[in-house]
Amino acid sequence: MENRNTQTASYQTNFNFAANYDRDGELAQKRLNDILAVNAEIAHEKSLFRSEKEKTESEMLVNLLSVKQAFAYFGLLLGAIPPAAIFTRFLINGGNFRGEDVWILGVVAIINLISATVGYFSGRLVGKIVFELEKQPWIYMLLALPFIGILWGILAGGAGGVIVFGIGALVGAMFGAAVGAAALPIFTIFHRLLKRGDKIDRRQFLPLAFGVTFIICAFILGL
Repeated sequence: MENRNTQTASYQTNFNFAANYDRDGELAQKRLNDILAVNAEIAHEKSLFRSEKEKTESEMLVNLLSVKQAFAYFGLLLGAIPPAAIFTRFLINGGNFRGEDVWILGVVAIINLISATVGYFSGRLVGKIVFELEKQPWIYMLLALPFIGILWGILAGGAGGVIVFGIGALVGAMFGAAVGAAALPIFTIFHRLLKRGDKIDRRQFLPLAFGVTFIICAFILGL
């Protein structure tokens, strides 16, 4: 009788294979998500510029201001200088300013400070709105800007005039609305033309902002 010895082959199951596969899949998905995020950021940056030339010019500029910064600083100027011009016009027309009336200058300073502060912070919100408007066709932007300027002026001018027995808020809102309706469209037109991407060079912003502000003050003073 023959004796046969049989051996059962033993196989070791790799239970780590599924875990390794899942981990590799997660890493691949993470890399894919990173690539998609980078591509989306690049596409967003390209959408801000009208051409490659403009993008190149933007990279060469320094001291850039974002849209929110530009309109905040412009609001600061509008809240400080035109109200001072309005009070100067009243004093000139009145012609009877005396030494004991010097307290009026203190009131004017407070009104200007409040208007400038409100103009600055509300200007950041206006900048967000204008940022979206500048993406639209010119006609839509130009039709919307006067109404936004009126609301901006009412807010800043009315806030400054509140301290003058309440009635000053109405007067301040009226003058603020007129200033905002004129200043915002003019400034935005040049801002849209001069900006590179979503930013403007400070060297272009300063003469533009002061120029628009002083022109409005000249009309107020009747120059």
